[in-house]
Amino acid sequence: MVDCILGVSNPRQWHSEHLTLNNDHYSSWMVLLGGARLITDVADEIGVGMHFNPFVSWNDKMFKYGVVCMHDLVHVLLDNLDIENVNSVNLRAAMSAALLLLPSKFTEEELYAKICSLSYMGDLRMLFAEDRNKVKKLVQGQFELFRSMYKPFIEEYETKELLRRSLSGNTQPIISQDGGLLAARSLVSSLPQMVRSQMGMKLGEKKVLCDSVRVIQEIVIGSKDEAAKCMQTILQRKVMVSSARQAVSGLLALMP
Repeated sequence: MVDCILGVSNPRQWHSEHLTLNNDHYSSWMVLLGGARLITDVADEIGVGMHFNPFVSWNDKMFKYGVVCMHDLVHVLLDNLDIENVNSVNLRAAMSAALLLLPSKFTEEELYAKICSLSYMGDLRMLFAEDRNKVKKLVQGQFELFRSMYKPFIEEYETKELLRRSLSGNTQPIISQDGGLLAARSLVSSLPQMVRSQMGMKLGEKKVLCDSVRVIQEIVIGSKDEAAKCMQTILQRKVMVSSARQAVSGLLALMP
């Protein structure tokens, strides 16, 4: 199945016009009871602002497409004008989160699989409709893309002596990571602010002198495992809420 995201200026108007052309793409009850208004209301009020039409056949291919307001897409860019730097921060945060959850030794593919799985941690849809091999397929199908994105951060963490790569008989090197407390603190410091804030509320914080000038709040971490479990709980809850809303919205869109 091919997934597509369509950004449109006015979702309600777009759905209204699209219904006249392809009303078979939509759930019949939504078409009968409210049409474009109901479709957008369900997406905005119950879902996460995007309506999906799955299982659409075209040119012997199966498609699933989502429709979202272009304003929302542009809003992300306007709020993050330095998008390259924002992307770098996000990639570093994802890698740090994955490393907290990984054992002392792992392969490059296992690293990318753990990074990819962060998006599905706590996702209710993975228990039912979603393909449980989705992460494995994504990583194996886009391995070189993952490598190109995360190679700079692997090298950065090697320089910081958080990681070490060693060649083996396989094409992928074995990666070893420092499981000590200082390494765990370094990884936690790269997590998103929202996650760090909630971890601080759960584990506690202390004031630490930084650069002999600044005083910062540091999360009190007893061990890498403690930090990993706390972070995992926070991520699972966040993903669960979002996925539950999207699942209900998707279920309503699928009902005949």
